Amino acid sequence: MVCTACTTFEPDVYTPLNYTEADTRQTEMNRISDILASNPVEALWRSWLLVTSVPDSPADKERELFDTCISTVTDLCRSAEAKNDFLAVNRYLLSLHAVGASIDTVLASTVPELKTKFLAEIPGLALHKNVEKSGTTGKVSDFIAGTVTIWVDKGIKVERGMGFVDVVIGSGFFISNDGYLVTNYHVIESEVDPEYEGFSRLYIKLAQDSDTRIPAKVVGWDPVLDLALLKAEITAPYIFSLGSSADLNTGDRIYAIGSPVGLERTLTSGIVSAVDRDLFSIGNVMQIDAAVNSGNSGGPLIDSTGNVQGIVFASVAQYQGLNFAIPVEYLKWELPILYGGGERVHPWIGAYGHTLKDPARPELKGVVIDYIMPGGGAYLGRLSVGDIITHINGESVSAIEQMHHMFMVLQPDTIVRISGITKSGEEFSSAVYLQDRPRSPGYEIYRHDLIAKSMLPIFGMSLTSVGKSEYVVSSVLKGSIADESGFSENDPIRIRNIEFSEKNDAMFVSIYAKKRKNGYLDINLGIAAPLDSSLYF
Repeated sequence: MVCTACTTFEPDVYTPLNYTEADTRQTEMNRISDILASNPVEALWRSWLLVTSVPDSPADKERELFDTCISTVTDLCRSAEAKNDFLAVNRYLLSLHAVGASIDTVLASTVPELKTKFLAEIPGLALHKNVEKSGTTGKVSDFIAGTVTIWVDKGIKVERGMGFVDVVIGSGFFISNDGYLVTNYHVIESEVDPEYEGFSRLYIKLAQDSDTRIPAKVVGWDPVLDLALLKAEITAPYIFSLGSSADLNTGDRIYAIGSPVGLERTLTSGIVSAVDRDLFSIGNVMQIDAAVNSGNSGGPLIDSTGNVQGIVFASVAQYQGLNFAIPVEYLKWELPILYGGGERVHPWIGAYGHTLKDPARPELKGVVIDYIMPGGGAYLGRLSVGDIITHINGESVSAIEQMHHMFMVLQPDTIVRISGITKSGEEFSSAVYLQDRPRSPGYEIYRHDLIAKSMLPIFGMSLTSVGKSEYVVSSVLKGSIADESGFSENDPIRIRNIEFSEKNDAMFVSIYAKKRKNGYLDINLGIAAPLDSSLYF
């Protein structure tokens, strides 16, 4: 554990710019000019913030800088079109549209044409047809040929003076004829983790030849959604088609293929137990009751026609029938980015909130902002606590899960148009810049805000400082850790100590409190919280 004394901690709190001062505006113009050379999209957004801060009378030189940023991003968009880089084209077009720039004459071809041409090159999304294999019967067992055993050789580990072979075994499946295949990130983590300093070699073993180890490489990976795209120099014996998890309902029959505990070519069957388990920080997963064990990770979850409906990734070992799979939609959204190579970094705007549930206004749907991190995209984009986000890029948002799905197809360094209703009931619309989503959003918030404010997204209670390390609870979010721990408004507390896990993904706070629900008796307690959840966006 890493201990941080809360009494001496000084967060890096962002100081907002005062755009009414001429010197501040000139300094920001100089900053934008510098950013333009290395990050034109961010420069475009900041120039939009500058010219719209005084909408009635922006200076000519500020308008010229804004136009220069538009021209630069437009040129980059055309260059990306020439390279058939649809991801970049889409990012630039969305950014230009979000700040009100005309995009009608940017491209030589239409967006649908460019997208179709781009997707034709992506394994798993291209219009591949499974070639008829001699001897196939159309049975579910035929699909085993398209699965592989993932074999990660980590050398020798020494325990108590003895050496043991260190191997990670997982499963995977082919999605293209030229050897692209899918597995879980946690299976191949040692191959790409910059902090891992040991030996690691990646191989696959075909279902029909379990004695031969074929070298493979990691193309792209996503630690958040636990997905990885691999490539082996081999012609796939069978190619899986990607289905749609939206077609699955609770009770539907599914099949899992993999190598549990190294037992290759294992097929198990079961049903979909649930479709909305909240295990990931940016999306729900499926619960299944098909038998799954260590080694199944990364294997395909298929329907009776052989279409992949999910990717097996986890099980609860001490309980039977509690197994989980990643919906295939996530993979389909991720493949274009994973195919581009490297780590998939997700976007966020530096906010925390929840799905709106207002019985008095059942017709109003959206996501309520409970907290905004100083200096983040939402903060600089002029969003406010209490705002209800109802649309992103013109598409309606009804729940926080839907917002995460929208962000899954977007990349950082993109400007989006966010619209909704303010706390006072007025409509708003603003351009917001998507930044890199940190591995631990709560830790990032703790670093950039006062303790009293950062406790809201982390534990679900906002505090008012009344002295050195002494606070009064000013509000408690229903269903939060603070609520479940029995805290109420006006409870006096003293934060005695704050600790973080080794990877800064969890926080432990030691508190002295007088809780109303305990009759204001003195009590010392510790509460812990993960520093990532589906409520950060």
